[in-house]
Amino acid sequence: LLEWLFRFLCRCVFCVLQMGPIPEHIAFIMDGNRRFAKKLNLEEGEGHKAGYVAFTNLLKFCYELRVRYLTIYAFSIDNFRRPPEEVQSTMDLIQSKIEELLLDGSIIRRYGIRVYIVGNFRLLSESFLRTAEKAMRTTEGNSGAVLSICVAYASTDEMARAVEECCEEKARGGGEEIEVGDIERHMCMAVSPDPDLIIRTSGETRLSNFLLWQSGYAMLYSPTVLWPEFGVRHMLRIIIEFQKNFAYLERKRKRT
Repeated sequence: LLEWLFRFLCRCVFCVLQMGPIPEHIAFIMDGNRRFAKKLNLEEGEGHKAGYVAFTNLLKFCYELRVRYLTIYAFSIDNFRRPPEEVQSTMDLIQSKIEELLLDGSIIRRYGIRVYIVGNFRLLSESFLRTAEKAMRTTEGNSGAVLSICVAYASTDEMARAVEECCEEKARGGGEEIEVGDIERHMCMAVSPDPDLIIRTSGETRLSNFLLWQSGYAMLYSPTVLWPEFGVRHMLRIIIEFQKNFAYLERKRKRT
């Protein structure tokens, strides 16, 4: 009964929020998994597992709110500098969770969400690549929403590779000058529009090489809670803040 009442109240709140502007694209920097595990004296890796639960809950929330595009920063290129055993265990966990998303009855299956794996594929193992390709191939016909999972990603790397591809294209007879549109077309994040809202948990206010090209007019929000603690009440507050600032953000976009 309590669960039914909670879902009913959520739907009522969603209906009220949908009377105002809703972000088309929300990007998340999921910070604080390791600190969460340390805070509760959990074993290594348990923080990331708790973070996955928070991720699935937020995915449901955003789908119900009709957010069209979601992007998560799962593993950066800089994270490869961590101890090899930690890198391997984290990558194994990400791979296993992507595989879970493809199972019958998963949130991806229920809501018809299309998945993109975004990043430098040259840095990923053959096993991970097979899983990534399977996820994108299996969900390519879905139209409910779009989920981009950034793995082995860094914005500077994305920009450098986009410029390199533009140069190769021009050398094959595609013209002489490289324009902004050419670079954007070759970005691996071209699968989604620029984010309206970027959320980084744990109180950190850095973008950490995430969507630097695309975030020029995004609203940035940094709640102090750790990612596994991040929930619906935090998202409701952020959406309300976004709606309060929407007119200002729109004016800034139109001036460009």
